[in-house]
Amino acid sequence: MAVIEKIIEINDVLKDIFNFIQQNEKVKVDFFEYLSTLGAKNISLKQMEKVFLPYIFERKLDDKSIIEMYSEEGKFTDITKALVNSQAAIFEIKKILRNGFELYNLLNEKNYTVSSLTKMTNFKGVYAGHYIVARIFKFEDEYYVVEITNVLTHSQKEDAYRYAVMKLIQTPQLLYLDNPEKEEEIKSTIKDMYKKFIKTFDTDIILTTNKHADDIIGAFNEGEEIDLSDKKCDLDTYKFFHVKELDNNYANFLENSMGGFASHDEVYDVAVIFDKDRGLYAVPFYETFCKIFEYKDSVENAKQCVEYFLSNDSIPNTILERVAGKYENFMETINYLLDEKYTFDELLKKYKSDYLNNTIYSSATVLYCSNAFSEIFDYISLPKAEKPAEITNKVGRNEPCPCGSGKKYKNCCGK
Repeated sequence: MAVIEKIIEINDVLKDIFNFIQQNEKVKVDFFEYLSTLGAKNISLKQMEKVFLPYIFERKLDDKSIIEMYSEEGKFTDITKALVNSQAAIFEIKKILRNGFELYNLLNEKNYTVSSLTKMTNFKGVYAGHYIVARIFKFEDEYYVVEITNVLTHSQKEDAYRYAVMKLIQTPQLLYLDNPEKEEEIKSTIKDMYKKFIKTFDTDIILTTNKHADDIIGAFNEGEEIDLSDKKCDLDTYKFFHVKELDNNYANFLENSMGGFASHDEVYDVAVIFDKDRGLYAVPFYETFCKIFEYKDSVENAKQCVEYFLSNDSIPNTILERVAGKYENFMETINYLLDEKYTFDELLKKYKSDYLNNTIYSSATVLYCSNAFSEIFDYISLPKAEKPAEITNKVGRNEPCPCGSGKKYKNCCGK
């Protein structure tokens, strides 16, 4: 089948999905609710066609994507399967083609040649060197771009790389999605780093506080010797509380990473753990979490701590398994605090299903292997140029310039 025929077939399926959204009563109600949250409730049918693409990929009803619900009506095809397996990322445009683009994925560090499902005249003002936030998918050995939600110019490179790293922190597997060579690199890195960690510390877990965690991790990364005797977790009381520095978002995650755990004034416990299969984790309040199973009534905010460990996407199932293996009353205590009757398997299925269904390496290890992170971290680490000193005293136009250039003020800073 020729590419043009495939494009026609793909667009026909997308049109049918759009019709499904308007005809299925349950989905229709949810779609209009989605539009209202965007402030686009009274838009035209043509405008809806542009909005519905993010909706079918991002929205879920009863834990099913809109495309999965569409497929359940007997319309599952190779195209719908390809759409389900699409990838959203930020790409650098390497070249504009007659019917598409040559792209570099900043997340998984892979090059793609993609065909556009619409006329290239729709992309006036988009040039090589720009960055696009887009979704692509593979159908019959060809890649297609199904939507472009944002365009950044070459002067917005920092913003593009910030976005890429933030996506990797949120979803580490995006670094090796559709790139098995990158995953092999990560596996090899984890294997080497695990041996190094055990050789350095003679254990796979170090219990410390936020005041020392950065030093320990830094020394390990740099291969330096460090004395742990004065960096133990020796808190008198254990309590869970909110740490705003851990609230990573697009605006502050780099600055927070530069500040580290020690930037928070109050002291709390941190466990530095190296999982031999998943990589390096720095887990806040790990020892507080463990103390709950020793004497739950003496740990302040015990329920909130449990909820934090269950709902935090950066804490894998293996951390829960480690603690559960240490305390026989693990599930009894969890169920008491949550007022539930879970089995351990049910607990993991409810809260850690992504880890059970996918291979997810630690964010720290993924960032260690990420070119995007190296690029943006180097950028933010560079010393910023100092602003020129402000001139506070009034200077005559024909007087020597106070900057010391030897020129008259009117021919120098007074221009």
